[in-house]
Amino acid sequence: VYLVESGGGLVQAGGSLRLSCVVRGSILSVFNALTMAWYRQAPGKQRELVATITSGGNIDITDSVKGRFAISRNNGRRAAYLEMNSLKPEDTAVYYCNALDENTFNPSYSWGQGTQVTVSS
Repeated sequence: VYLVESGGGLVQAGGSLRLSCVVRGSILSVFNALTMAWYRQAPGKQRELVATITSGGNIDITDSVKGRFAISRNNGRRAAYLEMNSLKPEDTAVYYCNALDENTFNPSYSWGQGTQVTVSS
């Protein structure tokens, strides 16, 4: 199993981006049961959890992006998405997706290459 993120780019403050993540090598029944998560890592900072979506569609969004970001999934495509609106310079980071182990709250798979999001002021 490996993760492929895409959709990042350079955008002005107030703009929007939609990130995509495809979980390659996962069979459908396994993917359907996963809690998918988006993380981000800003320069000089630790990676932080941004949003999660469970197999049942329950969503959790970190406070700093609540109301601006939305997470969704498409099980048939083994994909997860992060819709980002009203972007701020402090959202600049490399964004990663992963499956979240709900027992340990650790990521389940090796990290993909991530996708760079740069927000200019």
